[in-house]
Amino acid sequence: MATETDTTTFDAGKLAHRLPDDALLHGGIVFAILLMASPLLLAIIMSTQSTTEVYQVTNLGLGSKGLSNYSDALVNYDFSTYMLNSFVMSVIVVVGKVTLSLFAALALVYYRFPYERAVFMFILLTLLLPVPVRIVPLFQLMADLGWTNSLLALTGPYIASATAVFLFRQQFMGIPASLVEVARLDGVGPLTFLFRVLIPMSRGMIAGVCVITFIYTWNQFLWPLVVVTDKSSQVVQVGIRYLQGSAQAGLTQWGLIMAGAVLALLPPLVVLIVLHRPLLRTLTIQQK
Repeated sequence: MATETDTTTFDAGKLAHRLPDDALLHGGIVFAILLMASPLLLAIIMSTQSTTEVYQVTNLGLGSKGLSNYSDALVNYDFSTYMLNSFVMSVIVVVGKVTLSLFAALALVYYRFPYERAVFMFILLTLLLPVPVRIVPLFQLMADLGWTNSLLALTGPYIASATAVFLFRQQFMGIPASLVEVARLDGVGPLTFLFRVLIPMSRGMIAGVCVITFIYTWNQFLWPLVVVTDKSSQVVQVGIRYLQGSAQAGLTQWGLIMAGAVLALLPPLVVLIVLHRPLLRTLTIQQK
């Protein structure tokens, strides 16, 4: 008996000696990652299953539908049109918001005009009024202008951004004053200074704002649902809602819905992977 106890103690001690010191930490990190990724993994698995297989709670393996749910969503439910509309909307908002914010930050940093600080505070005050808060007057405005069911209505409310103006203003204020003075002595105009000095020195910040804006615009649901009634002009998030309305033998087709959700995830994921470094730099500046 004593011999068995000694052997067990020896094996446990030997195993503990062989394990790295941070094995427990690594195990915890892996578990946390799997826990956070579990909704996505479950969605991918369900996207390959038939309606009957989805309702079998214990069935956690890949289904018999393969990629047919994806092709059904893209072809039979016009999901490709919704994705194209969302992509066009996101690109227009990114280009418009970045351009407008760059000019606004240029004016706030390098021009002196009355009530300059009050203007900046007023811009920041608009953060308290996001689109969902002013959705009723916005819809009335779009209806009066005759812009409903159009790209103007989809993109217009998102072009101006206090957050982007604030980030670019902070970035421009960090540019050495000596460089600005040299440009003035050389007679460089404001637009030349913007395109040849400020933008090249702010490429990381611009890329970070583009990523944040693209993902934010891509995920819009409420405003497109309100202002667009034509299905052919609708965006991908509302398209997922349309998929939810499809049913097979009285059962919701969760496999089809999950296939649409996975498809809707891909463009922002690609943008995030490609431009994740400037995005991290932008978030670091925000923390400062």
